[in-house]
Amino acid sequence: MNFDYTLYLVTDRRLMSCDTLTKAVEQAILGGCTMVQLREKELSTLDFYKQAIAVKRITDNYHIPLIINDRVDIAMAVQAAGVHIGQKDIPASVIRKVIGKNMLLGVSASTTEEAIQAQQDGADYLGVGAMFPTGTKTDADFVSMKELHKIRASISLPIVVIGGINKENAGCFKSMDIDGLAVVSAIIAQPDIKAAAAELKELFCRKEIKDGV
Repeated sequence: MNFDYTLYLVTDRRLMSCDTLTKAVEQAILGGCTMVQLREKELSTLDFYKQAIAVKRITDNYHIPLIINDRVDIAMAVQAAGVHIGQKDIPASVIRKVIGKNMLLGVSASTTEEAIQAQQDGADYLGVGAMFPTGTKTDADFVSMKELHKIRASISLPIVVIGGINKENAGCFKSMDIDGLAVVSAIIAQPDIKAAAAELKELFCRKEIKDGV
């Protein structure tokens, strides 16, 4: 199955501009988000499960894939489209055996070596970053544009870039054959979530048109 990675929302309840995460997710989807990752570092397992069920009702309603960050058990329990893991989580090769062939597996990578390993281990797509300074993950390793080029040339998987992506830099990547933008605060923390998502998507997609002129 082909997935649209163009605008990939990563949630953060601490930053959202509205009163519920379900409302924030729905507004982001209405603005053009094509994939949603539920990332909850602070919730108990039960509360994470309940939040995942609530968010999945929204994503299912709009036929948008829901990805669960880190928690394979939650992803499988709610029948999410997939799971996304980092370099400090259980290895992707092990996760793939647990979830089988039908669930999406996303892996974070910041080097060419990590990207190649992720592809060999059965990842379906990569989240590459952090591209720019970001308040949501202050300990993230930065990825240069040169390294991003190397990663793109080394693997065949879809790539979404993450880390400090906003309307000022959203147009920087389309000419590099990047598949999408993974965004947190530039969508979910904005006063008008729907409009913010629509603007980012337009900026990213418009770059391709300009490059062809």
